[in-house]
Amino acid sequence: MARQAGESRSPDALDAFRQFFALERDVLVLSVAMFAFSLGFQMTSRYLAEYMIALGAGTVVVGLYGTFSNVISAVYPYPGGAVSDRIGSRYALTLFGLLSTVGFAIWLVSPAFGALAVPLVFVGLVFAQAWKSFGLGATFAVVKQAVPPARLAEGFASTETFRRTAFLIGPLLAAGIFAVVGTNGTSGAGRAGATASMTNTAMIEAFSSVLAVAVVFAALGTLAQHLLYDSEGDTLGAAFEGFSQVAADLRALPPELRPLLISDTLVRFANGMVYVFFVIVVTRFLGVGFSADLPIVGSVTLSPQAYFGVLLGIEMAVALASMVPVARLARRVGLKPVVALGFAVYAVFPALLVTAPADAGVLALLFAVSGLRFAGLPAHKALVVGPAERDAGGRVTGSYYLVRNVVVTPSAALGGVIYGGLALPGVGQVIAGSPTLAFGAATVIGLLGTGYFLVRGEEFGPYASDNE
Repeated sequence: MARQAGESRSPDALDAFRQFFALERDVLVLSVAMFAFSLGFQMTSRYLAEYMIALGAGTVVVGLYGTFSNVISAVYPYPGGAVSDRIGSRYALTLFGLLSTVGFAIWLVSPAFGALAVPLVFVGLVFAQAWKSFGLGATFAVVKQAVPPARLAEGFASTETFRRTAFLIGPLLAAGIFAVVGTNGTSGAGRAGATASMTNTAMIEAFSSVLAVAVVFAALGTLAQHLLYDSEGDTLGAAFEGFSQVAADLRALPPELRPLLISDTLVRFANGMVYVFFVIVVTRFLGVGFSADLPIVGSVTLSPQAYFGVLLGIEMAVALASMVPVARLARRVGLKPVVALGFAVYAVFPALLVTAPADAGVLALLFAVSGLRFAGLPAHKALVVGPAERDAGGRVTGSYYLVRNVVVTPSAALGGVIYGGLALPGVGQVIAGSPTLAFGAATVIGLLGTGYFLVRGEEFGPYASDNE
């Protein structure tokens, strides 16, 4: 039975699953689609830097890929929202899903094109990331309207938990495929005592199997949302009003969001410098795999590529386990301390990772700690949308993330130059880079952002009053 108007209860992490098993039609369909695309993207996106290196790309090109991904993330939401308004949710979701499926397929076939393989990875990204276009601002606005102000963080924790379950399963599924399909090689150049990494050929063959599974999931998600989604409630909106609308929305940002926006941008810029290189540090710089004799199972050996998927699973397991408890803790201590904790984890993780010993247990602990950065995500979202007027949550969210994502855009390219150095034809080495330098610089910038937020950041009213 539908909940009567005015009724409310405290949201929890199982809300999305209750709605799923209740088989409410649109919730079921959109949940299946979101899960399918998230699963496919998380299986593949975290490995693409390793895939590109195996295809012959250098670290600078990998950095440019990261920046290109940032550009897409920055510019897609506005046209994505405009398309949804003009053609309705059903056809927009089908279009975005079809484009994502095509993107995964382009990544799958790119090795067959020789010298064009790496450029095709860039082309594939244009399509694969299309699913992210549907409704960031709308999601924020719905939670803003449905949840009491003092429980915003818990509301976002509920929606995040379902989506991020795919973030847990996807990398673990990829790790399993690498363990079964891939074979260890001798190409690893990690530290002494580290596990040998897979050869480039083995990496390409194993990752092709991962991509094939992602294509299947994306295709099934597309079919499900097109055939089952009930479009009777869809409304068609007016045409996009132009960039004057964007400028007006930016000017209307609540002033209390500015310190958060500056801090968030610094922290995300720092993370963007090195995020795409996490897999390369684990698989090539450290060369850490896993080998042990386990009860019942017996001897288990995982290549660094397979173990990286396990590390991502550990990270997301901690995130899922901590997200709702930390969101509830925010009601007692306020949003600001929780958001600051997430920023601090973002900041220190790069330096800790690049200086870690080549030990599987140490990396497992580090990625578990890294999962705590997601624990602050619901509180961060509540702090973004909280000051907005009740009917302006979507516009405030869109404007906030537009500014942040545009500024963060060049971070990966800069990180790539610092990571691998830069040599110009006829000039020679211009910048002598190193992984340690790139990851250390990222931590310094991230700590600056965290410190600025601690000094200048403001608390959201209902949470501040709860702590008086």
